[in-house]
Amino acid sequence: MQLEFEKIQSLLTEHCKTEFAKSKAESLRVHTKKEYIELALQQSNEYKLLVDGGQYFPNDHILNLSKEIKLLGIPGAVLMGDQFMQVRNLAESLQSIFRWFDTDRRTAYPALTKVVSDTYYEKAIIHTIDEVLDENGTVKDNASDELSRIRLNLYKRRNELRRLFDRIVQKLTKAGYVADIEEAFLNGRRVVALFAEHKRQIKGILHGESDTRKTAFVEPEETIELNNEIFALENEESREVYRILRELTQGISVYAPLLMVYHDILGEFDFIRAKAKLAVDINGNYPQLTDKAHVHLVRACHPLLFLYNKRNNKTTIPVDVTLDEKNRILVISGPNAGGKTVTLKTVGLLQLMLQSGLLVPVHPHSEMGIFRQLMIHIGDTQSLEFELSTYSSHLKNMKYFMENANGKTLFFIDELGSGSDPNLGGAFAEVILEELVKKHAMGIVTTHYLNLKVMANKTPGIINGAMAFDEKNLLPMYKLIIGKPGSSYTFSIAERIGLDPLLVGRAKKLVDDNHFRLDKLLNRTEQDLQNIEKEKKELQQLVNENKRLKKEMEGLINKERHHQQVELLKQQNKISEERIAYLKEMERKLKQMIFDWRKAENQEDKKELIKQMQALLFRQNQKQVNDKVRKKLDSKYEELPGEITVGQKVLMKKNHQVGEVTEIKGKKAVVRVGLMPITIDLENLVAVTEKENTT
Repeated sequence: MQLEFEKIQSLLTEHCKTEFAKSKAESLRVHTKKEYIELALQQSNEYKLLVDGGQYFPNDHILNLSKEIKLLGIPGAVLMGDQFMQVRNLAESLQSIFRWFDTDRRTAYPALTKVVSDTYYEKAIIHTIDEVLDENGTVKDNASDELSRIRLNLYKRRNELRRLFDRIVQKLTKAGYVADIEEAFLNGRRVVALFAEHKRQIKGILHGESDTRKTAFVEPEETIELNNEIFALENEESREVYRILRELTQGISVYAPLLMVYHDILGEFDFIRAKAKLAVDINGNYPQLTDKAHVHLVRACHPLLFLYNKRNNKTTIPVDVTLDEKNRILVISGPNAGGKTVTLKTVGLLQLMLQSGLLVPVHPHSEMGIFRQLMIHIGDTQSLEFELSTYSSHLKNMKYFMENANGKTLFFIDELGSGSDPNLGGAFAEVILEELVKKHAMGIVTTHYLNLKVMANKTPGIINGAMAFDEKNLLPMYKLIIGKPGSSYTFSIAERIGLDPLLVGRAKKLVDDNHFRLDKLLNRTEQDLQNIEKEKKELQQLVNENKRLKKEMEGLINKERHHQQVELLKQQNKISEERIAYLKEMERKLKQMIFDWRKAENQEDKKELIKQMQALLFRQNQKQVNDKVRKKLDSKYEELPGEITVGQKVLMKKNHQVGEVTEIKGKKAVVRVGLMPITIDLENLVAVTEKENTT
């Protein structure tokens, strides 16, 4: 009750459709076996994946058939047609579920498969019902030879009665005896509606009159015998239908245990679906589960607070909490309404939910253990019945905690030591914490006592935690800071709200100096930590921005490098293509020469062809030599733009020699190559200079 677990049960029940699932939700229990908890969590998580993915699961029918299935097992009981159709729907639902669980889905959803793993689908149930009943639950004409005969006779007699009745009504209508209704049925007999004043003028049986006594209902004498036959046949039909349904009930009764299993399976899937729906509502996830006393919550939210804030478009601030062998007890301090109790309740409620098989609103990287005991003391526990004060009741609960706690216990104590003299209550609170530490229990304690904050700071196994507070705006930040105690901000709040400074000063003088200095130190430390945290966030943003810019720059560099490689490859491909084209042309010319040589009729023609071939091969060899020389010169020299002047180095285009211009004569230039001057056209020269890296 103190953790409001019953509200979670109510939310879960609202998502249930079947009585089976509602019953399970209302009686939801906390378990301690890892196998059960793990299976329940996996089933909820797998169904949540179906819901999130918009995938269909065949559990549409809302069937509450426990009474009908129990009737099947009672000798002499008979189910009616509509009840059998419900049973058929049950069997059909299981048929759809078994078909849904094909090989791939059994592999993908092993936990959901576990629900149907110990049973089988029996197609004879639907087949047996379909042989007797139609889709409306009516017994078929061919369900038995006797029923077929009875209904055939009924059909004939009713047709005879209809034709005879039509003739009688037509005759009476002409006589002006028939009322507006003309005909009706009373007591299972077909009658004609006459004006009351004419009822004595027709032979037959008077079956009654209208409320106004203006209309009389008479069975004509001519139809009495046919009506009797039809009435008798209808009774025979009812008896035969009842006999057939009784036989069908006996035939299906052998499947009563299997049908009860089917009923429970549908209810179980409905329950799992409800858990998945609740998880979607509260943003529940499947944390890592460990079979030891351990709490590691990442971005945990109180589910009820999360739903409330979601309805009001507010943000729920998550909390991170870790309890392990090194830090088993967390002492949370801070101002009132700062979120201490909410944090405590969050951890407690999530642990209850987890051990009940419910997904919890935490980050999936959270790790949650399994505890054998959960002990809770929250709020005012004053007992009128036993005449106990708040503090007496508090101590009684603490006595139980200390006597029964162990290494598998998770406890929650709100305002430890409250309700008594601060000094004496604080002393007892220290003793209680020391005892719980000795018992290796894990838990969370909230307090305002300074001595407990000091104790937590120096006692192995206990760690301080503070709820952050915005002193400037006097607003709680609902954020848990691990590793330091929190200030109560008593005097700060009084000063900020405008209380008379003289009154605040008098109150400060009444407080022990050490006590006041410690609270003031905690106050200043918390604000410094908040500033450091703010600067840390800003620094982290700058680091992230730097990483982003670095990544963009690397991307641009890689892009440019890739562009250069592509261009180089294009150039290489171009050279290769030119080379291939040249070789193909050489091959074509040589083949033509060989062909001409073979056709040559005299020796002179053959000699001429041989000279042409030699010249072609010489030009090819010379081209290769020139290419090598050109590549060598390209690596050593680079071309200069502009006109050629005296004193410049130049490259001769034809023979690829390099020399120095000594004189320019019109369109010609004198170039000294070594010691030899050569006169050459300017258009066959290129001005060059040696590259800097050339040795």
